[in-house]
Formats: sequence, structure tokens, C-alpha cells
Amino acid sequence: MQSGRQKAYGYLRDTVLTDPAMQGEFLSEQMIADAIGVSRTPIREALLMLAAEELVSLVPKRGAYIAPLSGREIGELMEMRGVLEKYAAERTVATGTVPVREMDDILTRQNGLRGQENAKEFIDADHHFHATLVSAVGNDLMTKQYDALRSRQIRAGVVALYQSGGRQDEVLVEHRRILHGLAAGQAAVACVAIDEHIAATRRILIDG
Repeated sequence: MQSGRQKAYGYLRDTVLTDPAMQGEFLSEQMIADAIGVSRTPIREALLMLAAEELVSLVPKRGAYIAPLSGREIGELMEMRGVLEKYAAERTVATGTVPVREMDDILTRQNGLRGQENAKEFIDADHHFHATLVSAVGNDLMTKQYDALRSRQIRAGVVALYQSGGRQDEVLVEHRRILHGLAAGQAAVACVAIDEHIAATRRILIDG
């Protein structure tokens, strides 16, 4: 059973921080406590954890602030994703452990989530698609490092969808190219597709 702190941390990281409407806003401890049914003490503890991860900023007398992702943060996020995802592509192709069926199933589900009303669920599936590849390497530390990017990745992805009306269809095409390269055992082709996929999202976020 989750502790109050764990429940608060999960809710804040996975629900509140990934909501585009919350970017640039201060969090209300009482509002969060009411939403998930815990006292304010575990909320404060969870916020301290998130502040240590630099996901929120604690401002004296104001509370916890969710700063929009800066250009630098976006660049660093995309660079880290590229490093991990391309290594995973190369490694899983070399060892014959590409999770083709699992990634194809995720793509099918993601295709059914098209529409702005499903933006968050669509991007959550996006993260799951890439995380499944990284996890297939079998390196637990690498998997944890990639999972740590989830909140920022979903925040960035949802914002990109709102800034570019046709982005969902583009993402599905880009994912399919990645998977085709992996399924064919062509790591170099998959890596190029990963680079193009990440670069497209980065352009939308930084250039608008």
C-alpha cells in the first residue's frame, strides 16, 4: 500500500506536472490534498522530492511553482533521449531483443488516441513506446534513468501537440519508421528515424 507521500508524489508527477494548463502556475497544497485525500504534510514532503529533481521550484511565501520548460531544458531533454534511445536501438538489434510486438501494440493503441482531447494519453503512449525499447536492453539503471525523464517528456510532448495541429499524425508516422528499422534489423535506419523524430518535436517546441 502506498504511503501518503508516495501517493502525493505520483499524483503530482504524473497528473499535475504533465498538465499544460499548470505550466507557470503555483500549486495549492490544499487543492492537492483535497484531490487525493491526504493531509498537507505528505504533500509538502512530495514537493520537496520534486524540488530535488528540479521539477518544481519552492518559492518562499508563495509555494511550489511549475516553471515552463526552457529552451535549454528542452534541448537537454532531447539530447538525453537521443543518447538513450539510439543506444537501445543499436543494442537490441545486436542482441535480437527488439520488442517488436510490444511496440507495435503500443502504436495501435496510440493510433486510437488521436484527437486533442486525448493529448495527454497520446503522449503517455509515446513515452511508453520509447520506454519499451529502452527497457528491452535489460539495463535496470538505464531504464530508471529513462523513466526519470517521463514527466518532462510528457510535458514537452503535450505542448508540442497543442502548438502543431497535425503533430499526432506525424508522430505516428515517425514511430512507424523507427519500428520498421528495428524490425528489419537495421539499427542505423532506426537511429536516423529516432533523430528525425526527436528533432521534429524540438523544432516545434523551440521555434513554434
